[in-house]
Amino acid sequence: MAFPAKPLIAALALAAAGGASPGGPPAPAAVCAIRESARPVAGASSDYDEILAAASGARRILLGESTHGSHEYYRERARLTERLVREQRVGAIAVEGDWSATYRVNLYVRGLGTDSSASQALRGYSSFPAWTWRNAEFRDFVERLRALNLERPAGRRVGLYGMDVYDLFEAAPRVLAYLRREAPEAAVLAETHYRCFAPYRRDRWAYGTATRNPRGSCREQAQAVLGQVRRLPRPVGPAEAEARFDAERSAASVAAAEEYFRTAAAGSLAWNVRDRHMADNVDAIAAHAEPPGGPPAAVVVWAHNSHSGDARATHAANRGEINLGQLMRQRHGEAAFLVGFFSHSGKVHAAAEWDGPGRSGPMWPALAGSWSGLFHAVGVPAFSLLLRGDERLSRLLSGPMRQRAIGAVYLPHDERRAHYFDARLAGQFDAIVYFDRTRAIAPL
Repeated sequence: MAFPAKPLIAALALAAAGGASPGGPPAPAAVCAIRESARPVAGASSDYDEILAAASGARRILLGESTHGSHEYYRERARLTERLVREQRVGAIAVEGDWSATYRVNLYVRGLGTDSSASQALRGYSSFPAWTWRNAEFRDFVERLRALNLERPAGRRVGLYGMDVYDLFEAAPRVLAYLRREAPEAAVLAETHYRCFAPYRRDRWAYGTATRNPRGSCREQAQAVLGQVRRLPRPVGPAEAEARFDAERSAASVAAAEEYFRTAAAGSLAWNVRDRHMADNVDAIAAHAEPPGGPPAAVVVWAHNSHSGDARATHAANRGEINLGQLMRQRHGEAAFLVGFFSHSGKVHAAAEWDGPGRSGPMWPALAGSWSGLFHAVGVPAFSLLLRGDERLSRLLSGPMRQRAIGAVYLPHDERRAHYFDARLAGQFDAIVYFDRTRAIAPL
């Protein structure tokens, strides 16, 4: 019997399909209102002044993307993030990547580890779709973040961490290495627990299939190791605290990945498991980044619009799905600030099928009855738009329209079904950034 998780993951990576309403011409009132409120994005230092002012008190700043493979999204998220790091109290950045691969990058941006360049540090991203972080755009941002960090004392350097859920086999060795150094007796027990995963030969899908039989589950073992790490005495020094944090989040990643693949195999809402884990990781990263006795630290998050926007304003809510943006608003209220990124046409880097090779190719013009189609009608090549606090604009953009989401896979021949869903933009985001045409990222 075929294992359903891969098709499920592929569908989630594309979009939450279904429920799209018929398209139509853009409403003149909405076009005029957007044109009046839009702020051009032209590479000027003042491009995002309005958004940054509105987000000045935020503790969770989520920066989205409507594809995993558009150059402009990476470039502009980097520009926004660098300003936030310089001008506001940002302690860390969290990305939609796995813990282990991203922690290697974290060591590099902090001036630690053994990698001599960002390109080398990014080699840890080897699983599909590796190009989402192993690309020239992210490499350049990593180099600039390292340079910025090295201007600061070690205790004030901004960390860069992964928050995703697929890290089942890669994170366990990090836990064991830490325990062997700090608690050898606990390491022996942890090795025994993690041996439960050995029969699956590093195949996450095989593990998910096995858990259809309750005796195949390693849930209790993964949770036991996480409990072991959490019970260890708290370290005192900053370097020791960083190593302990790595071990704890690595153990949490193993436990979350176990739950995710087990849930996917059962045909349940694995999406919710994934986004809850992302939210827990972001909050743990924030707590770790806060100096003892100091003010709360802000975390900048890079993730797809399907994670960064509030799911309650999308068709996904009808299926019982939640997401990171929703959880951040529920946990932090107005201190969560959500920014969506959109485009109309151009080129994009994506695969034609799950686990297939990435390739750069044309992205079809957005449907006329979509949010990107509406932004295209405004006639401004690139702009930002602040929705929070603008009652007139929010009212005009509160109705449902189609929204495009391209993930690791792009199916242009089936775009309407595979890549569009209904969303109420004003309820989904606090601000948006739009580019009429985009070009594909440059994979390394």
